[in-house]
Amino acid sequence: MKLLLASNSPRRKELLSQLGYEFEIVKIDVDESYPSELNPNQIAEYVSAKKAKAFDVNRNEILLTSDTIVALDQNILLKPKDENEAFEMIKSFSGNIHQVYTAFTIKTSESEISKTSKTDVEFSEISDEEINFYIKNYKPFDKAGSYGIQEWLGMAKIKNIFGSFYAVMGFPVDLVYEELKKLNCFPSNFQN
Repeated sequence: MKLLLASNSPRRKELLSQLGYEFEIVKIDVDESYPSELNPNQIAEYVSAKKAKAFDVNRNEILLTSDTIVALDQNILLKPKDENEAFEMIKSFSGNIHQVYTAFTIKTSESEISKTSKTDVEFSEISDEEINFYIKNYKPFDKAGSYGIQEWLGMAKIKNIFGSFYAVMGFPVDLVYEELKKLNCFPSNFQN
């Protein structure tokens, strides 16, 4: 089976590679809007499944799509439009716990499954100087919630994490692996 990853995220590509899989990148252009009545814990899975539905899979292919949503007090925080929006998002995390929902969909010619991983992330207090330093040096404009857990802000300021570290990076690799295994899709050089 040929594994196809529909993602522009360098982090998803890196994590799937580190898991030992060989895959091909495919591009899916889809409107990522969602019904306003969805709760934050439903949105990522809705968008991930929407991406999968927009792609026709051949018999020997497995398609993998994903989406990440960051929420604080039920408010959705997407990718920031500019430095001011990034600053406000990060400031809102200071001393608080927020949720990261990362969903994935695995689609074959015969089946489709979607799952969501929820992680609670607690930040310690973050000063304005620390926020400005992070934005200036790490430019987190391609990340939902304006930060990368694997970058400086995550290393210096995350106090606790309850759930999957990798899901916060954008890919719950443990769940992805378990579902791929069910399809007899293993990392290259894996003896099963």
